[in-house]
Amino acid sequence: MAMYLTRFSYTPETWARMIENPEDRRKAARSYIESVGGKLHGFWYAFGEHDGWSLWEAPDNVSMAAVALAIGAGGALSSVETTVLLDVEDTIRALEKAKSIRYRPPGA
Repeated sequence: MAMYLTRFSYTPETWARMIENPEDRRKAARSYIESVGGKLHGFWYAFGEHDGWSLWEAPDNVSMAAVALAIGAGGALSSVETTVLLDVEDTIRALEKAKSIRYRPPGA
């Protein structure tokens, strides 16, 4: 299964609701990814550009996209970004495959 890193930020209204009723959102996040056959590996809040980070495992890009779309459509987030992570073995295979590609820079 593929791994995904998601960065997200809540809306001010979501933070206000969570202040009034603190909630561990890991349980909800876990249920979303498990519904498509995946697994939540980590969930963190942070200072900085994004309010939180999560590490997911999903069977494929379509499954992860479905989870990200469903969460994003819920209206609690002001932003969500998902990055597909490559393990070292996949990266090495990509490097090997890159040898056969004859790239030409623009204007060359």
